[in-house]
Amino acid sequence: MESVLLYIVGVLIIVIGLALSIGLHEIGHLVPAKKFGVKVGQYMIGFGPTLWSRRRGETEYGVKAIPLGGYISMAGMYPPEKGRKSARTSSTGFFNALVQDARTASAESAVDTDEQRLFYRLPIWKRIIIMLGGPAMNLLIAVVLYAVLLMGFGLQTPSTTLGSVSECVIPAGSTATSCSADDPLAPGAEAGLRPGDRVVSIAGEPIDDWSELSATIRQHAGETVPFDIVRDGREQTLSVTPLLTERYVYTKDGQIEMDAAGRPVTEEVGFVGVGPAYERVQQPATAVLPAVGDNLSAVVNIVLHLPQRMVEVAQAAFGTEARDPNGPISVVGVGRIAGEIASVDTAPIVDRAAGLVGLVAALNVALFVFNLIPLMPLDGGHVAGALWEGLRRWFARVFGRPDPGPVDTARLVPITLGVVAVLGVMSALLIYADIVKPVSIL
Repeated sequence: MESVLLYIVGVLIIVIGLALSIGLHEIGHLVPAKKFGVKVGQYMIGFGPTLWSRRRGETEYGVKAIPLGGYISMAGMYPPEKGRKSARTSSTGFFNALVQDARTASAESAVDTDEQRLFYRLPIWKRIIIMLGGPAMNLLIAVVLYAVLLMGFGLQTPSTTLGSVSECVIPAGSTATSCSADDPLAPGAEAGLRPGDRVVSIAGEPIDDWSELSATIRQHAGETVPFDIVRDGREQTLSVTPLLTERYVYTKDGQIEMDAAGRPVTEEVGFVGVGPAYERVQQPATAVLPAVGDNLSAVVNIVLHLPQRMVEVAQAAFGTEARDPNGPISVVGVGRIAGEIASVDTAPIVDRAAGLVGLVAALNVALFVFNLIPLMPLDGGHVAGALWEGLRRWFARVFGRPDPGPVDTARLVPITLGVVAVLGVMSALLIYADIVKPVSIL
């Protein structure tokens, strides 16, 4: 019962984190829009029926029933059609943009509004700032959360304390998961090493981290060397003879390296049969931006290869293929992972809290990248339209032609509807896959 409650708590944390992220995303649009004098009719978190709203000045602030979206409604986001004087209005919201006719739906909101307060009348650089304000807010949230994660909670890092000591030596390529009577004793167990021992030095060489310990063991295959350890607060010295053994060679991404013939690559190295205990180590501020950058690269890679990734998701959902844990997932999948993180009763509370913080941080990185895709009705589509308008006007000035005026992005509505349809299909597929074959951390 307790694990079920914790699972629900984890899901609720993600729902609240997503709603707050979306709300702050829209504030990223709202603040510069008001700063530049644009008339903002609504600021809403969510979509569907309005649960609560309050008007302050000319803007209605509110919360809607489904907290998976948000928008601000700006007067004159679309310019009037050539030959007309009235402006059209749309919003930054993904769902609201779908139900508005680009030419007539919100013209009323521009009535009695000073033309200088209409979005399309702003200089191009101001429009770009307003549209980039939302994604920039998500990026800022991600940086703050990564700072909390790395500098506050710290990273799980392998220490020089032994977390495991193998009883025997299992050859490379063996599928055995337990020792048999014929398997030789592992050097570490034979020498008397135990989980909880902290290795201070090997062969007289000080050991400061696990990579040094592993490298030193590999270098002393077949040699009997002293291991200086601390056990129960007391220093001891054990004689250990690393075994020369054949092990797989792994690539940087943790996969077994293959040769030209497709066979696994192995190497002969010293082997003791010990594994590290992990401990949280707080990271410096300089580690935050590289961590965000790594996450950005991973999300961009998914977006660039999205068609292929979606095919893989479909093959996993409707076939026997395994689901790629690093592939795209839906909000449902994110919620399931959050529930699993919160309900793992064998993990310390600090580890579960750190996992949820990291999940919300990664979610904001995904929102940042997704909203920058240069397709309507995403923020990146509006930015692309503004940049195209600026390019047209620059060419007109260079060649002495009349000002072509604002770009009528309403003409992109058919493309917008196509993009929305594709996103809808992909979302439905991801949700289905996250139900029948979910990505799991357990």
